[in-house]
Amino acid sequence: MGVDLGTQSVRALAVTDDGRVLGRGSAPLTGHREGDRHEQQPADWWRGAADAIRRTLNALSASAPPARGHARVRGLAVCGTSGTVLLTDARGVPLTPALMYDDGRAGAEARHAQETGADVWDALGLRIQPSWALAKLLWLIGAGARNARGGLDGARVCHQPDFITGRLVGRPVPTDSSHALKTGYDLHTRSWPTAVHDRLGLSGLDFPAVVAPGTPLGTVCAEAAADTGLAEGTPVIAGMTDGCAAQLGSGAWEVGRWNTVLGTTLVLKGVTATPLRDPAGVLYNHRSPDGHWLPGGASSVGAGALTHAFPGADLARLDRLAADREPASVVAYPLVSRGERFPFLAPDAEPFTLGRPTDEADRYAALLQGVALAERLCLAYVRFLGAPIEGPVTFTGGATRSGYWNQLRADILGRPAALPEQADSALGMAVLAAHAVTGDDAARRMVRIRTILEPRPEAGRRFVGPFVALVDALERRGWLPSETATYAREHG
Repeated sequence: MGVDLGTQSVRALAVTDDGRVLGRGSAPLTGHREGDRHEQQPADWWRGAADAIRRTLNALSASAPPARGHARVRGLAVCGTSGTVLLTDARGVPLTPALMYDDGRAGAEARHAQETGADVWDALGLRIQPSWALAKLLWLIGAGARNARGGLDGARVCHQPDFITGRLVGRPVPTDSSHALKTGYDLHTRSWPTAVHDRLGLSGLDFPAVVAPGTPLGTVCAEAAADTGLAEGTPVIAGMTDGCAAQLGSGAWEVGRWNTVLGTTLVLKGVTATPLRDPAGVLYNHRSPDGHWLPGGASSVGAGALTHAFPGADLARLDRLAADREPASVVAYPLVSRGERFPFLAPDAEPFTLGRPTDEADRYAALLQGVALAERLCLAYVRFLGAPIEGPVTFTGGATRSGYWNQLRADILGRPAALPEQADSALGMAVLAAHAVTGDDAARRMVRIRTILEPRPEAGRRFVGPFVALVDALERRGWLPSETATYAREHG
């Protein structure tokens, strides 16, 4: 079973060894947004997770009732949003709300953390950002020092999945190295940077032990069994961030394979034998359960631009119209919000369009094409850094519901695209749980590829000009470094 703690819901999935989904369940989540702040209450995560798991088990029982309860669940792993963090007491009881992955209030703290630990972060190829858990911890202890309780010394650092796995096991448990990355964990030495913590004033916090994804954390306790319906004694496995979980669920798990998750925004993740060094710090490396490295980055372009530009529109109809506009008469850079994070860092970047669209179809086509052109630039950047790209690029995310867009993206990338039957973070966690329990390559058996799209060379050639125009425009604005732009024009 895999459990995915999202922003708006908790999702759970029960999957067989050969990838058949036997049960699924979900429960809604709500939070509080105000300006750049986004908080959720950890107690809501537990209620949502318990509901989603119970609904999944009900579906599982309906499909093939086990002989005794729900003992067929052989293992469970949990993923969550990257950078979401809170503080708890020694027993795991929350002392603060959870600051969510996109909470941006810790801008000053991020700059302070970056400057204070620059020697360490430069060596690791990291750039501390306001959305990272390390910056949020600085904000939390600052707020704690100002409140009536007089501070948070001795509080325990807790990432989003840690809270759920701790409740499942019945005690605080180690965190996984994937979620620990944005808290400053050194994946190379496998240790917390305690010297930097001292300089930042974080040494009074209790940072958890860190284990590799796929490590057994314990088993479901009696109280959690009563809440969820899981059998007491079910193994609980250390998970990964939702982005890494989605990559595992896509089947892109061998060196040279890459996965793009296109939803509201675009996330690119791949597999390399060694860490990918990025002087700009816009790409960071997770560690996979098998010892390989998972470099990746998140762009701010994505399908959210379509939702904003065409709210409530019949997108299937617009897809048909866009098929006659290859290429569109204009070139668009469809940022979903201000600022870009990958494949370059430009906090002041804004969406733009080169030219004026002739009509609705032209504007829509330009947005579809603009996302694909940005995706092509992302792949060019990882090649620029020396990463291998082999085999099909796997497409996952909500945007894959558009068959037209899938083919367009394959054409613009000039690479085959693999589309899995089922690809989401919950599946990735089910795969990881199976890998931990059986010790074999579960991804090969559990991830089913629905189809492979071959790029159409004649269609791809039509987008060489728009791609160069986009690269030129990004360079002129001072956002895309000249060295990267030159490589992209010549080899992208």
